[in-house]
Amino acid sequence: MWQLDLGARYVGKNRVVFRVWGPHVSEIHVKTLGRNGIRLFPLHKDDDGYFSGSVSEIRPGDRYLYVLNQKAECPDPASRFQPEGVHGPSEVVDPSHFQWTDQAWKGVSLRNLILYELHVGTFTKEGTLEAIIPEIPYLKTLGVTAIELMPVAQFSGARNWGYDGVQLFAVQNTYGGPTGLKKLVDACHEAGIGVCLDVVYNHLGPEGNYLHHFGPYFTSRYHTPWGDAIKFNGPASRPVRDFFIHNALFWLSEYHIDLLRLDAVHGIFDASSPHFLAELAAQVKSRARELNRRVLLIAESNLNDPILIRPKAKSGYALDAQWSDDFHHSVHVALTGEKRGYYQDYGYLRDIAKAIKSGFVYDGKYSAFRQKKYGRPATGIPAERFVISIQNHDQVGNRAFGERLSTLVSFQAQKIAAMLLLTSPATPLIFMGEEYGETAPFQYFVDHSNTNLLKGVRNGRAAECAAFGWDKIPDPKDPRTFESSKLDRELLAQDKHRCLLKLYRDLIRLRQSIPELSRLSRKGVRVYVNKTKRWLAFESPLKANGARLGVTVSFSKVKNKVRLPFRHCKMFQELLSTEWAEYGGSLPNERREYSKEIVLQREHGIIGKILS
Repeated sequence: MWQLDLGARYVGKNRVVFRVWGPHVSEIHVKTLGRNGIRLFPLHKDDDGYFSGSVSEIRPGDRYLYVLNQKAECPDPASRFQPEGVHGPSEVVDPSHFQWTDQAWKGVSLRNLILYELHVGTFTKEGTLEAIIPEIPYLKTLGVTAIELMPVAQFSGARNWGYDGVQLFAVQNTYGGPTGLKKLVDACHEAGIGVCLDVVYNHLGPEGNYLHHFGPYFTSRYHTPWGDAIKFNGPASRPVRDFFIHNALFWLSEYHIDLLRLDAVHGIFDASSPHFLAELAAQVKSRARELNRRVLLIAESNLNDPILIRPKAKSGYALDAQWSDDFHHSVHVALTGEKRGYYQDYGYLRDIAKAIKSGFVYDGKYSAFRQKKYGRPATGIPAERFVISIQNHDQVGNRAFGERLSTLVSFQAQKIAAMLLLTSPATPLIFMGEEYGETAPFQYFVDHSNTNLLKGVRNGRAAECAAFGWDKIPDPKDPRTFESSKLDRELLAQDKHRCLLKLYRDLIRLRQSIPELSRLSRKGVRVYVNKTKRWLAFESPLKANGARLGVTVSFSKVKNKVRLPFRHCKMFQELLSTEWAEYGGSLPNERREYSKEIVLQREHGIIGKILS
């Protein structure tokens, strides 16, 4: 049975076994800062560069540092808790202390997955993991099946998106540390909701990264936007691979995490076989079998390469799913008309049609933004293996001012975007607050203490935004940038926001109750587009109660009459209309039938049964 053998492992009776990889170092001592005062203990080095040793009279809650070559004092690279931040001492944690109640929990199914992405610091006023627990009934009523936490590994300061984590085994101290995350996961499982954790294996943050003191964790052979790449291949790469693989196993073992979202895997470089991601997938699946739970791996990548989710038998890495940004970009441009930056590659309703039908828009065709062809066809890959969104932390937060869709488009447009998201054959992701039209921005914020680093962050942020024509951006370090990004649930006192929330709930319920929506098959799906009148429709070949399912969405700013676009359609019966009064629309709450043509209001969506 697997257990983490790195860091400080409490073995009972006030004894801790320490183990750390340090080939760059000739000697390492453990400096303990416990109840018995400051003490120093030597660790012994083996032939593989690992230092280890057992220390008595030390218990959970005691703090320690590693002293390298009798000089540098560093926190533990595999620290379970950093109560004083990234530069402070590590703390001994006893993983067995927490009393779990989720023994009957078996994980979540990819087929029925509906993700809800949230940032711990801005989801509630308190900004902690435990503060999320009272919101679980709300999330359950919404209908999501898993929350997706943006990274919680220890980062510098108190405010960050989480992608600057440097102690990858330690839960952020300002979020509530290890106990806070365990309480949240246990409560979610009690409510029947899974927990997805965003993890970052392509780089470490710029402040508090002590790995280079210990060993060759990085290589200049490959370069990433964050600097040298993590060394996943070449000499001395085995312990590096193990470090990150053990991190994944750690989250699902000690924290009962159900899904891992792998950040920007296009920044993971590995020329060896098996690829790091393939080995990671195999190890995670093996550990999941030991735990008798389902565990899913979801990759984020901007390469549109289905090798990530193809099975091992077809030379793939066998991850469970990957993000498809093409869907977001296509819908965003259709709604906003924006054409700056990478949005210049989109702008036609046929792009949305292709994303619905094929998963990727760019599957080998030329990109004007990238000035090259990119992507590969995703032929034969099940629809649920593509995660789609109309908003997420990147696409909102990487805007200069963090504007949400609710401040960029009309109320009607938000509703048709929701219908496309929740009726398309793919796995949907909702970004916190999207479901009720949150208007507070989600901006980019950091809390680094290094002045030169902050200058570099500000300059880099300005350069990124300049590509989109944005200037005079908010200061990432200013606490007001963070505070203004917190959700404002008082908006739900207003009719418009309550109506949008009801639409999301009803669309999710409809999705979960109708086989054509829950089976997520692209096989036989037909998509129709009229670029002149700006409407799009698609239909499923699957039948429920003798009828096929059809969706029609108008992006037009004017009312339109559309001849029934579906094959062999004699009658189209409404199941849900975004223009019903209960959703803040202009039409009575009654199901209409159309025999020849559909009447679509401005920016209007209808889902219904196709009778032949």
